[in-house]
Amino acid sequence: MPDLALDLRMDPVDLTAALVDVPSVSGAEGHLADLVEQALRALPHLSVDRDGDAVVARTSLGRGRRVLLAGHLDTVPIADNVPSRREGNRLSGCGTSDMKSGDAVLLHLAATMPSPAYDVTYVLYDNEEVEAARNGLGRLVARHRSWLDADLAVLMEPTSGQLEAGCQGTLRVEVTVPGRRAHSARSWLGENAIHAAAPLLDALVRYEARSVDIDGCTYREGLNAVKVVGGVAGNVIPDACTVTVNFRFAPDRSQDEALAHVRDVLGPYECVLTDSSPGALPGLSAPAAAHFVEAVGVQPVAKYGWTDVARFAALGIPAVNYGPGDPNLAHTREEWVDVHQITACTGLLRRYLS
Repeated sequence: MPDLALDLRMDPVDLTAALVDVPSVSGAEGHLADLVEQALRALPHLSVDRDGDAVVARTSLGRGRRVLLAGHLDTVPIADNVPSRREGNRLSGCGTSDMKSGDAVLLHLAATMPSPAYDVTYVLYDNEEVEAARNGLGRLVARHRSWLDADLAVLMEPTSGQLEAGCQGTLRVEVTVPGRRAHSARSWLGENAIHAAAPLLDALVRYEARSVDIDGCTYREGLNAVKVVGGVAGNVIPDACTVTVNFRFAPDRSQDEALAHVRDVLGPYECVLTDSSPGALPGLSAPAAAHFVEAVGVQPVAKYGWTDVARFAALGIPAVNYGPGDPNLAHTREEWVDVHQITACTGLLRRYLS
């Protein structure tokens, strides 16, 4: 790969393209992290720290409030969509929406705003697109909690320019329904575990998901079967069927409350918890968050899905999702971003930080 340097002062649309052109699939962000660190260390108004492939830069101006802007450097595997290409208002390529356009906005602001109205922390981290145990932001929480001190965190995940508050929690359980094996020619001698799972699936079909309003944002829940595993051979009545169920829950439930609810709905089946992450309350009543909403003039809506705002919420830091890019295009071969969203997001955050 040829040597290059990032010019963080270039137009953020062009900077997005430059970031996309440096491959950074999860676990291989090192080269891009090197370039980002080098560019940030060249800015005299910032102090810069690094842990692994996570880079943190901060102003220290003695302001009364600190705002944190965060984005992940990694992408999903490339699908013949690097380097980037520009066609009219579309900039296409792996990571254009998720989330190198957001990274470009925060890096451009870091370079061009040496004296913002608030102290600002800029966080670029690794391994967001893979299992939670490898997440670079989680590693920073564990090793360098003080680096993340802030009154408000803005996670620049793609939101199509909307302000998305908080996030849903998520958990998965496995329910194994037993049966008894038999030859399929003499099926009456066995008990078909797949058939026995029908009442479980019917309970999920009949389930009425809850909607709840929190700080003016409506969170919709969902309880769904996402995987069914069963069967031994084409001539055997199966003696086990395992159904994986995913519960996306509103952030007014704790993880324990969410699990208790799932077990109540699916009783008498035994539910084995395999994965769980807490939601994040919108926290819009916090002074820094309320001021951000007022300053940007964008009506907040609920975030459907889980994002790293939950990690900030767990630290007691109000956090919102706001960034350029369409989340529906994330991870697709055709991924692209409307360059007008990059420009608009940059301008809005610049006005806020001014």
